[in-house]
Amino acid sequence: MLLAGWLLALGAQGQPAFTIVPLGVKGGPAEGNLSAYLVAAAGTTSYIALDAGSLRPGAEKAVANSVFAVPAAQVLTQYIKGYCLSHPHLDHVAGLLLNAPDDTPKPIYGLAACLATVQQDYFNWQAWPNFGDGGRAPALGRYQLRALVPGQPTPLAGTALSVQAFVLSHGAPYQSTAFLVRSHDSYLLYLGDTGADTIEHTHHLRDLWQAVAPLVQRHALKAIFIEASYPNSQPPAQLFGHLTPALLLQELAALGQLAGPAALRGLPVVVTHLKPTPGNEALIRQQLAAGNALGVQLMFPEQGRALQF
Repeated sequence: MLLAGWLLALGAQGQPAFTIVPLGVKGGPAEGNLSAYLVAAAGTTSYIALDAGSLRPGAEKAVANSVFAVPAAQVLTQYIKGYCLSHPHLDHVAGLLLNAPDDTPKPIYGLAACLATVQQDYFNWQAWPNFGDGGRAPALGRYQLRALVPGQPTPLAGTALSVQAFVLSHGAPYQSTAFLVRSHDSYLLYLGDTGADTIEHTHHLRDLWQAVAPLVQRHALKAIFIEASYPNSQPPAQLFGHLTPALLLQELAALGQLAGPAALRGLPVVVTHLKPTPGNEALIRQQLAAGNALGVQLMFPEQGRALQF
């Protein structure tokens, strides 16, 4: 019965609001399966990529799974209309960099600090050719780097979506981003790598929960994508700006305090960025299930298999 409220909300609309195709779901060092999630308004093939750690391997798996009826190269060049990068660590941008020579012109969205790193440290004719539209000449202009203002809704060109960015802390001094994606009156929340407020000594997640609590209350938030990189035994000093199952559930409880615990019951929570070390993933799943007093619907995405919310 946990899903009753959410199923009723879906039934009232008649159709899901979002199609999500995970092209990469794990944290490093899974080179061919790193964070990248395609999101489109349901019924369209105009996707935005939320992070871009692994693109082509995931697109090829999605084609093999009959998610797409076109070749993987066409998915990458035509279906993906732009990228939202949560932060510039390589496990979140490597796929974009490696596929840039064959890509079509499109925007890259992110907070100003993230885009500055992409332009200065990658697109600089030393680490990689300058596929950006600024920086060291010649600028090839393959990508237009578009800075997001935190909290300000921004249309995503070529799609039926818009996005709001929220600052996250990914272990000092690294900044990350949460993206609140909107399609009509429905929303999806994707968090890049993040530590807990209690560990990071910030209020970034608290600010985010305050912003989305009204959406949870009226069942307009269709899913939360949030990381759990390490099991609960990971020492706080070795979290490196990540969450454990206990910290993830602690943060969801903070959201429940704002939205009301009943509003969270059955909410799909897609757990991302599990580190693929031996025994790690099974233990994280077990600890999340054991601690899920909130009654959220825990989901674990698979590379190349579509989700709808």
